[in-house]
Amino acid sequence: MTHTRYAFIKAQWHADIVDQALLGFTQLIPAEQVDVFDVPGAFEMPLMAQDLAKTGRYTAIACAAFVVDGGIYRHDFVAQSVVDGLMRVGLDTGVPVLSVSLTPHQYQETDHHNAIYQAHFVDKGREAAQAALMLAKSRQTLAVVA
Repeated sequence: MTHTRYAFIKAQWHADIVDQALLGFTQLIPAEQVDVFDVPGAFEMPLMAQDLAKTGRYTAIACAAFVVDGGIYRHDFVAQSVVDGLMRVGLDTGVPVLSVSLTPHQYQETDHHNAIYQAHFVDKGREAAQAALMLAKSRQTLAVVA
C-alpha cells in the first residue's frame, strides 16, 4: 500500500524563519510522507511547484517563503507574482498548491521580530497541512461520488 505524498518547497531567503513552516507542516503530516525541496527564493517556487505537480506523485504541494522589503525593490510585487503563479499552477495541473508565503508590513532583522515570525511560520505550516489534509479528503470523496 502506498502512502499519500506531499511536496514542500521552501525558499532559502530567511531560511531560519521559513524552515519553521516545515516544522509545523510535519506536526500533522508525517515527515516520511513529505518530500522537501529548497529553492533560492520565493520567485522560483511556482516553476518548481509546476514541475512537481506534473509528476503526478503529490496529493498537494506546500510552498513557503518570507518576502520582505529590502529597500531596493518592491517586495509586494514579488509576493503578488509568486502567489499568482502558485495559484495558476494549481488550477492548470489540478494539484492543490498551498501558499505559506508571507509578506509582512513591518519587519526588522532583530531577535524579537525573528522570534515572532519563526513562531508564526510554525502556525502557518500547520495550517497548510490542515488544508492539504482537508483537500485530500474532499477530493477523495468527490472521486468516490463521481
